[in-house]
Amino acid sequence: MPLSSSRLSLLQLHVSVLLAGGAGLFAKFVGVSSAVITCARTLFGSVALAVAAALMGAGLRVRSRKDLLMLALSGAILAVHWFSFFVSIQVSTVAIGLLAFSSFPLFVTFLEPLVFKERLHRRDVITAVVVVVGLVLVTPSWDLSDHLTQGVLWGVFSAFTYAVLSLMSRWYVRGYPTLTVAFYQQAFAALCALPFALRWQGAYTGQDVMLLVVLGVVFTGLAQGLAVASLRHLRAQTVGVAFGMEPVYGIVFAWLLLHELPSIRTLCGGSLIFGAVLWASYQQSQAADAKPAPTSGPPKR
Repeated sequence: MPLSSSRLSLLQLHVSVLLAGGAGLFAKFVGVSSAVITCARTLFGSVALAVAAALMGAGLRVRSRKDLLMLALSGAILAVHWFSFFVSIQVSTVAIGLLAFSSFPLFVTFLEPLVFKERLHRRDVITAVVVVVGLVLVTPSWDLSDHLTQGVLWGVFSAFTYAVLSLMSRWYVRGYPTLTVAFYQQAFAALCALPFALRWQGAYTGQDVMLLVVLGVVFTGLAQGLAVASLRHLRAQTVGVAFGMEPVYGIVFAWLLLHELPSIRTLCGGSLIFGAVLWASYQQSQAADAKPAPTSGPPKR
């Protein structure tokens, strides 16, 4: 029995979220630096997106130099985001890295009204407070020499850079398809990460190279393409809510494949962060019900 268009889109969306949740595990699987992982992921990801655009007949043309410059800047921020995210996981655990990154709505809450001159709602402040409490619980101690604390700090910085990237995408790329934006951001991120990746003095194994290709093509390019395809029959808000499940999938994968079992304190803090993010996404979806669906949707990782 063939799937309906909406069910097919939901399937595409959830496969995309599963892939996104598993991407962080490569920081543990691959024995290379975070800069190398970032460069390889964005390089192979941009190639996969270019192939997808060609197969779909989607144009990658940029209309002005200013737009190209802003895409380049957002690509640089994407590189910083991925670098700090992978460092967070490498120095701590997959759970801490993903949960700390999940705090990015906290930064969006306070940056968005400043950038777009919008009103700060009481519910947004409440959400931010809950996320902060969750981060306090996730942080095992305030000793900067503690590798788990370092992981939280790197993860929070990764969340901040992603919030900035999200706001830039909303401001500058309303007139471009998501696939076009994603391709240029990935390509420029690869260029920015390349000099730092070349400074790494370690040795690559055949398994490292294979895993990096899989990370870029499957867990980046394919995940991005599926998310974009799902937007044909789903609202962008639905996609945003579904991506709130990313840390849950990542933590489950880490438990099954790496035998990383989060502490009770980490799970409690993560539950607060996860609940606050889902609630905020639901509120955003309810507020947007009367508005037409956007043409490009939110930026995807």
